Amino acid sequence: MSNPILYRGSLPLFDQINADHISPAMKIILSDANNLISSLKNKTGLISWENFVEPIEIMSEKISRAWGQIEHLNAVINSSDLRKAYNENLIKLTEFYTNLSQDELLYKKYRTLKESFQFKSITSSQKRIINNVLREFKLGGVELNTNDKARFKTIQGKLAKLSTQFEENILDATNQFSLFVIDINELKGIPEENIKKAREDALKEKKEGYKFTLHFPSYLPVMQYSENRALREKLYYAYATRASELAGPSFDNTQLIDEILALRYESAKLLSFKNFTEMSLVTKMAKSSEEVIHFLMDLANKAKPFAIKDMGELKLFSKTLGIEKLEAWDIAYVSEKLRQDKYNFSENEVKQYFPESSVLKGLFKVVETIFKLKIIKADALIWHKDVSFYSIKHDDDQLIGQFYLDLYARNHKRGGAWMDEAISRYKNSFESSYPVAFLTCNFTSPSDNKPALFSHDDVITLFHEFGHGLHHMLTKVDDYSISGIKGVEWDAVELPSQFMENFCWEWDVVKHMAQHVDTKEPLPKALFDKMVEAKNFQSGMQTLRQIEFSLFDIRLHTEYNNKNKINSLQLLETIRDEIAILRPPSWNRFPNSFSHIFAGGYAAGYYSYKWAEVLASDAFSLFEEEGVLSSKVGQKFENEILAKGGSRPAMESFIAFRGRKPSVDALLRHSGMT
Repeated sequence: MSNPILYRGSLPLFDQINADHISPAMKIILSDANNLISSLKNKTGLISWENFVEPIEIMSEKISRAWGQIEHLNAVINSSDLRKAYNENLIKLTEFYTNLSQDELLYKKYRTLKESFQFKSITSSQKRIINNVLREFKLGGVELNTNDKARFKTIQGKLAKLSTQFEENILDATNQFSLFVIDINELKGIPEENIKKAREDALKEKKEGYKFTLHFPSYLPVMQYSENRALREKLYYAYATRASELAGPSFDNTQLIDEILALRYESAKLLSFKNFTEMSLVTKMAKSSEEVIHFLMDLANKAKPFAIKDMGELKLFSKTLGIEKLEAWDIAYVSEKLRQDKYNFSENEVKQYFPESSVLKGLFKVVETIFKLKIIKADALIWHKDVSFYSIKHDDDQLIGQFYLDLYARNHKRGGAWMDEAISRYKNSFESSYPVAFLTCNFTSPSDNKPALFSHDDVITLFHEFGHGLHHMLTKVDDYSISGIKGVEWDAVELPSQFMENFCWEWDVVKHMAQHVDTKEPLPKALFDKMVEAKNFQSGMQTLRQIEFSLFDIRLHTEYNNKNKINSLQLLETIRDEIAILRPPSWNRFPNSFSHIFAGGYAAGYYSYKWAEVLASDAFSLFEEEGVLSSKVGQKFENEILAKGGSRPAMESFIAFRGRKPSVDALLRHSGMT
């Protein structure tokens, strides 16, 4: 059989892909792509969508499908061989796309097509793709002189390499740390299933005692429940100093931050932007750093009185626990104790009602009801035994899309949760394909005699990522480059995901997915009412925390320049002086593990979470008005937002759904800040 990465069948052959395949596959794919580009540049006569743009679309899809498999495996089953092959080919891929975006002949042909009479007769989606491509050419440096083009290209290669190294350092620093506790008496307060899991993890390594790590399913229960303050402090310090000079030189990201900022600034200046933020916002809904900062500060001013009240309550309550001075490693513990005292339930109690099978059943029921779909377990080749696979179909059994579900944390898997594209929807003159998604989380895996149990926060995370998946899978756009989430402004991408979170607070949804793991009893309505009452517990503090990160990101990329080489830690402290009511220790090295902006796509765009939350809350308010599980409103949401993908501006899609521009009122109401 041919190289499985090159296989053009409906699904990747994950049982056959190994690191040795990557370089040969990418060599063939990029060689074919370069040959195609050469032939298109030398093309004579009239150019059209069919003979010029469509072949490039087909080429782009082929590259993306192959690289998507490689990128995904590198994130979920990372190994030295896979990492080496990934990094080597990332450089080649970056170089290919940089060359493409700087190709003047290609650029001229796109411009000629736009200025031709044929442009008027093509579809609005095709026009949007051509306009997007022309914009990307400019952002890729096509109009630079020869020397500046070469420098821009070098910068892009370096940035790709540095961002990957940043993420790898976090992964390696997280994997490297482990803490073995020998005496079980030191684990008082930690839930029994977490202690059992820690013992199982120690036994796997043939070690005494109980193993704790910085992976979230191991770390968080200690911070939330452990009565051992010294243990909490030890783990917090390790987590807060990951990938920094305080954890040792091996995986220190400090220098990488400085290098990434300098290169981003230089690339922006080469393209005649004032700073990197100005360049970043070209592809977003927000139009200036001033608009973003005003939006964030306005929200901060609304949230701060609630945050001050939250913090005062926390400090007062901590004294009843014998903690005279509240420290960073006490926050989660005291918050959980206060929540239990105030609302008379614990997160661990709630967790017993959310076994994996019940949660998935409830999630699927929501989607099936409001969008009139069916979700069915299916067969596919997978990369790990814990992965499952599903198909989404219409009522008439017509296939719409499929998705892989990889839910549990493990070593050599990137932390966090995300959705990524395995295959995109497209239909061209030669073939078509339905969309397939990767849905990845890092929840606690099942123990020997118990299924995986999800906290309510885990449930919200799952709904969030599934929202991204729906955006990808329910698109009705046939043109590859604007299908699903592609072509959607970055600050609108979080709309469907944050929209889906709202269902986790609705009784008509939760009652169908909450069943006690042992007794099989449904979640008592009284307990759910307490959860709702506690929903906005510390929402002021949480909102300010997100705004702190967003302001740090936008100001860092706006204020950094050659004469003002900002120290990221000092800037963070300055922002905290202005808005924070919760101060971590001076040795906290948050920027060193802020992968969203230094290794992900959120540079000068982290504000998108709050920006899109306004859109999502306002969108959900129509369901509140018409019926939370209304299929009528669901169909409208699907048709006007999910189905449209990047085929039109996000604001147009929102207005088409909601009938007006977005309002912040619903977000403030949902957050209890009215």
